[in-house]
Amino acid sequence: MRTLPLDKVFQLIEPGPVVLVSTARKGRRPNLMTLTWHLAMNFTPPLIGCVIGPWDYSYAALRATRECVIAIPGVDLAEKVVGIGNCSGQEVDKFRAFRLTPLPAEKVCAPLVAECLANLECRLVDATLSRKFGFLVLEAVRAWTHPGRREQRTFHANGDGTFKVDGRTLNLKKLMTKYPEFT
Repeated sequence: MRTLPLDKVFQLIEPGPVVLVSTARKGRRPNLMTLTWHLAMNFTPPLIGCVIGPWDYSYAALRATRECVIAIPGVDLAEKVVGIGNCSGQEVDKFRAFRLTPLPAEKVCAPLVAECLANLECRLVDATLSRKFGFLVLEAVRAWTHPGRREQRTFHANGDGTFKVDGRTLNLKKLMTKYPEFT
Protein backbone atom coordinates (compact mmCIF):
# COMPACT_ATOMS: atom_id res chain seq x y z
CA MET A 1 0.00 0.00 0.00
CA ARG A 2 1.04 3.61 -0.64
CA THR A 3 -0.30 6.76 0.92
CA LEU A 4 -2.45 9.03 -1.20
CA PRO A 5 -2.61 12.78 -0.63
CA LEU A 6 -5.97 13.67 0.93
CA ASP A 7 -6.69 16.20 -1.81
CA LYS A 8 -6.81 13.23 -4.24
CA VAL A 9 -9.31 11.09 -2.27
CA PHE A 10 -12.17 12.25 -4.50
CA GLN A 11 -10.48 10.45 -7.40
CA LEU A 12 -11.15 7.13 -5.65
CA ILE A 13 -14.86 7.73 -5.09
CA GLU A 14 -15.76 9.88 -8.08
CA PRO A 15 -19.45 9.04 -8.52
CA GLY A 16 -21.59 7.95 -11.49
CA PRO A 17 -21.22 8.84 -15.15
CA VAL A 18 -20.22 12.24 -16.42
CA VAL A 19 -23.43 14.17 -17.17
CA LEU A 20 -24.51 17.44 -18.69
CA VAL A 21 -26.79 19.85 -16.86
CA SER A 22 -29.06 21.93 -19.06
CA THR A 23 -30.58 25.17 -17.73
CA ALA A 24 -32.71 27.88 -19.28
CA ARG A 25 -33.64 31.28 -17.92
CA LYS A 26 -36.15 33.64 -19.47
CA GLY A 27 -34.49 36.14 -21.78
CA ARG A 28 -31.24 34.16 -21.99
CA ARG A 29 -30.07 31.31 -24.19
CA PRO A 30 -30.12 27.79 -22.73
CA ASN A 31 -26.85 26.62 -21.23
CA LEU A 32 -25.02 23.36 -20.62
CA MET A 33 -22.46 22.48 -17.99
CA THR A 34 -20.47 19.32 -17.37
CA LEU A 35 -21.02 17.67 -13.99
CA THR A 36 -19.23 14.75 -12.35
CA TRP A 37 -20.13 15.22 -8.69
CA HIS A 38 -23.60 13.75 -8.24
CA LEU A 39 -25.29 10.81 -6.55
CA ALA A 40 -28.60 8.97 -6.37
CA MET A 41 -30.23 9.68 -3.02
CA ASN A 42 -33.68 8.08 -3.15
CA PHE A 43 -35.75 5.77 -5.34
CA THR A 44 -39.28 7.17 -5.00
CA PRO A 45 -39.35 10.02 -5.56
CA PRO A 46 -36.07 9.84 -7.47
CA LEU A 47 -33.72 12.31 -5.77
CA ILE A 48 -30.30 13.29 -7.07
CA GLY A 49 -27.73 15.20 -5.05
CA CYS A 50 -25.19 17.27 -6.95
CA VAL A 51 -22.54 19.90 -6.44
CA ILE A 52 -23.31 23.04 -8.44
CA GLY A 53 -22.28 26.23 -6.70
CA PRO A 54 -22.15 29.98 -7.20
CA TRP A 55 -18.83 29.50 -9.03
CA ASP A 56 -20.79 27.80 -11.88
CA TYR A 57 -22.53 30.00 -14.46
CA SER A 58 -25.49 27.56 -14.48
CA TYR A 59 -26.06 28.01 -10.75
CA ALA A 60 -27.92 31.34 -11.08
CA ALA A 61 -30.32 29.95 -13.69
CA LEU A 62 -30.93 26.80 -11.66
CA ARG A 63 -31.60 28.75 -8.46
CA ALA A 64 -33.85 31.28 -10.28
CA THR A 65 -35.95 28.71 -12.16
CA ARG A 66 -35.53 25.79 -9.73
CA GLU A 67 -35.39 23.52 -12.80
CA CYS A 68 -32.83 21.77 -14.96
CA VAL A 69 -32.26 18.69 -17.10
CA ILE A 70 -29.60 16.12 -16.34
CA ALA A 71 -28.54 14.64 -19.67
CA ILE A 72 -26.46 11.47 -19.72
CA PRO A 73 -24.11 11.35 -22.72
CA GLY A 74 -22.57 8.30 -24.32
CA VAL A 75 -18.81 7.88 -24.57
CA ASP A 76 -19.02 9.01 -28.20
CA LEU A 77 -19.73 12.52 -26.87
CA ALA A 78 -16.81 12.54 -24.41
CA GLU A 79 -14.69 15.14 -26.22
CA LYS A 80 -17.67 17.49 -26.57
CA VAL A 81 -18.56 17.02 -22.89
CA VAL A 82 -15.01 17.89 -21.80
CA GLY A 83 -15.09 20.91 -24.13
CA ILE A 84 -18.38 22.05 -22.58
CA GLY A 85 -16.73 21.86 -19.16
CA ASN A 86 -13.81 23.99 -20.33
CA CYS A 87 -15.77 27.09 -21.29
CA SER A 88 -18.41 29.31 -19.74
CA GLY A 89 -21.97 29.72 -20.95
CA GLN A 90 -21.49 33.38 -20.16
CA GLU A 91 -19.39 33.67 -23.32
CA VAL A 92 -20.30 30.60 -25.39
CA ASP A 93 -23.58 29.28 -26.79
CA LYS A 94 -22.71 25.69 -25.94
CA PHE A 95 -25.56 24.03 -27.84
CA ARG A 96 -24.41 25.78 -31.02
CA ALA A 97 -20.65 25.57 -30.43
CA PHE A 98 -20.74 21.82 -29.70
CA ARG A 99 -23.46 21.02 -32.27
CA LEU A 100 -25.94 19.58 -29.80
CA THR A 101 -29.69 19.68 -30.32
CA PRO A 102 -31.96 21.20 -27.65
CA LEU A 103 -35.40 19.56 -27.48
CA PRO A 104 -38.37 20.85 -25.51
CA ALA A 105 -38.95 19.16 -22.17
CA GLU A 106 -42.45 18.42 -20.85
CA LYS A 107 -42.25 19.52 -17.24
CA VAL A 108 -39.34 21.98 -17.03
CA CYS A 109 -38.16 24.96 -19.05
CA ALA A 110 -34.62 23.65 -19.61
CA PRO A 111 -34.11 21.72 -22.85
CA LEU A 112 -33.36 18.02 -23.26
CA VAL A 113 -30.20 17.11 -25.19
CA ALA A 114 -31.23 14.99 -28.20
CA GLU A 115 -27.86 13.28 -28.62
CA CYS A 116 -27.74 11.90 -25.07
CA LEU A 117 -28.59 8.38 -23.85
CA ALA A 118 -31.07 9.69 -21.31
CA ASN A 119 -32.49 12.96 -20.00
CA LEU A 120 -33.96 13.60 -16.56
CA GLU A 121 -36.19 16.62 -16.13
CA CYS A 122 -35.51 17.84 -12.60
CA ARG A 123 -36.80 20.32 -10.06
CA LEU A 124 -34.74 21.74 -7.23
CA VAL A 125 -36.20 20.49 -3.94
CA ASP A 126 -33.51 21.42 -1.41
CA ALA A 127 -30.74 24.00 -1.44
CA THR A 128 -30.01 24.25 2.28
CA LEU A 129 -26.40 23.10 1.82
CA SER A 130 -25.74 25.12 -1.32
CA ARG A 131 -24.17 28.16 0.27
CA LYS A 132 -21.76 26.17 2.40
CA PHE A 133 -21.03 23.17 0.12
CA GLY A 134 -22.64 23.89 -3.27
CA PHE A 135 -24.84 20.84 -2.67
CA LEU A 136 -28.30 20.77 -4.26
CA VAL A 137 -31.00 18.10 -4.18
CA LEU A 138 -32.98 17.61 -7.38
CA GLU A 139 -36.08 15.52 -7.96
CA ALA A 140 -36.46 13.83 -11.33
CA VAL A 141 -40.01 14.58 -12.50
CA ARG A 142 -39.77 13.05 -16.00
CA ALA A 143 -37.25 10.64 -17.51
CA TRP A 144 -36.42 9.92 -21.12
CA THR A 145 -34.20 7.26 -22.67
CA HIS A 146 -32.85 6.79 -26.16
CA PRO A 147 -32.72 2.95 -26.44
CA GLY A 148 -32.18 2.95 -30.21
CA ARG A 149 -28.98 4.94 -29.89
CA ARG A 150 -26.03 2.97 -31.23
CA GLU A 151 -23.50 3.89 -28.50
CA GLN A 152 -24.92 3.00 -25.07
CA ARG A 153 -21.76 3.13 -22.93
CA THR A 154 -21.29 5.97 -20.44
CA PHE A 155 -17.98 7.26 -19.10
CA HIS A 156 -16.75 8.19 -15.65
CA ALA A 157 -14.28 10.86 -14.55
CA ASN A 158 -11.20 9.82 -12.63
CA GLY A 159 -10.80 13.41 -11.43
CA ASP A 160 -7.48 13.99 -13.16
CA GLY A 161 -8.48 14.49 -16.80
CA THR A 162 -8.72 10.76 -17.50
CA PHE A 163 -11.91 8.75 -17.80
CA LYS A 164 -13.08 5.15 -17.57
CA VAL A 165 -15.54 3.80 -20.10
CA ASP A 166 -18.25 1.35 -19.08
CA GLY A 167 -17.32 -2.15 -20.12
CA ARG A 168 -19.07 -5.48 -19.99
CA THR A 169 -22.05 -5.99 -17.70
CA LEU A 170 -21.75 -8.46 -14.84
CA ASN A 171 -25.21 -10.00 -14.29
CA LEU A 172 -25.71 -11.07 -10.67
CA LYS A 173 -29.51 -10.69 -10.56
CA LYS A 174 -29.94 -14.24 -9.24
CA LEU A 175 -28.00 -13.23 -6.11
CA MET A 176 -30.20 -10.21 -5.40
CA THR A 177 -32.43 -12.05 -2.92
CA LYS A 178 -32.76 -9.31 -0.32
CA TYR A 179 -33.96 -6.65 -2.79
CA PRO A 180 -35.69 -8.48 -5.68
CA GLU A 181 -37.53 -5.29 -6.65
CA PHE A 182 -34.24 -3.96 -8.06
CA THR A 183 -33.80 -6.83 -10.50
